[in-house]
Amino acid sequence: MNSIKGHPHVWGGLFLALAWAFPLLAQEEHFSREEVAHGFGTDPSFTHLPSTAIDTDDVPNMVIPADVPADEPLPTYKLAENTWFFYGNIAEVDENNRGWNGNAGFVVTSEGVVVIDSLGTPKLGKRMIATIRRVTDKPIRMLIITHNHPDHAYGAIAFRDLPGITIVGHKGTLKYLESDRIDHSVSYRSTFIAEDMEGFEPVRPDVLIDDALYSRQTFRVGDRTFHVYNTGAHHSYGDLVVHQVEDGIVWISDLAFNGRVTFMADGSSKAAIAAQEWLLEHFSEARLMVPGHGSAQTPEFPMVARTRDYMMRLRKAMAEAFEAGLELQEAVEQGDFEDWKKVRLYGLNHRPNLNFVYREMEQELF
Repeated sequence: MNSIKGHPHVWGGLFLALAWAFPLLAQEEHFSREEVAHGFGTDPSFTHLPSTAIDTDDVPNMVIPADVPADEPLPTYKLAENTWFFYGNIAEVDENNRGWNGNAGFVVTSEGVVVIDSLGTPKLGKRMIATIRRVTDKPIRMLIITHNHPDHAYGAIAFRDLPGITIVGHKGTLKYLESDRIDHSVSYRSTFIAEDMEGFEPVRPDVLIDDALYSRQTFRVGDRTFHVYNTGAHHSYGDLVVHQVEDGIVWISDLAFNGRVTFMADGSSKAAIAAQEWLLEHFSEARLMVPGHGSAQTPEFPMVARTRDYMMRLRKAMAEAFEAGLELQEAVEQGDFEDWKKVRLYGLNHRPNLNFVYREMEQELF
């Protein structure tokens, strides 16, 4: 226990897939603010906060002014007596949500605060800290970063210099920090939310988790126990699930999405499906699951099964297309899921997901 101390079209398909899966990587260094278009961002015409953040299809529409102070608290929802939830916009990152397009939360224990994820910019990280200070004067003892994606990790620099804090993350984070992906991502966000990205620096966790798949490390902070599970590289370079033991709350990050289409430009669909099965079996008696996107959910956690079924359907469709000898573009063109078209971010993520899975079919065969 730790204290806090034989297909001829393969190469052409791969080239097209990379271009479609990462369209920004080839463009973002040349973008100006005027050229950035966000067709799936936050509606700037209104602000809306749902009345609840549990078992709801109602989603926030938080329009954040560029000049809002960094010490202005964010709105939160109480999930348990000691647990608060930052319920984020379900949208692509844009100049209206200022990088708040994912979830995070914090738990107040008898000896300090444990934070789970840090939102998408240094400024949002500072606003999280300001929110925590409104709730308690206990020290922030730990930040657990579930994975390296910007919407969950780019606020971590705001926590880095807090006295006595321990930052926990997956060892795969180091691979991300050493890649050019982070440079492209920071450059892209700085194009349209430069003020919010000010002061950004990559954060290397103090504790790196990379034991056997589904193994756990246990952290005890005051009167609360946190089991942190290595769930492999199913969505990013390395993903964690956090079990808040005494309260029966499981923070599943992006292992499943609630009310939106998943994103699959990293990780592995096979690994994700296996981890979703593990999650449903291992935590069937949990009181609450909190995803990285969408509302928290009570049993029987249909968001997990729905995300799993979507991924299985992607694999089936692309396997059939690949075995039929279809080129990537033709396979993707034929891959629409009519019953998913009204789900948020379908238009942004579905086709990139199809071509990501098509590439997996190629890799598995060869």
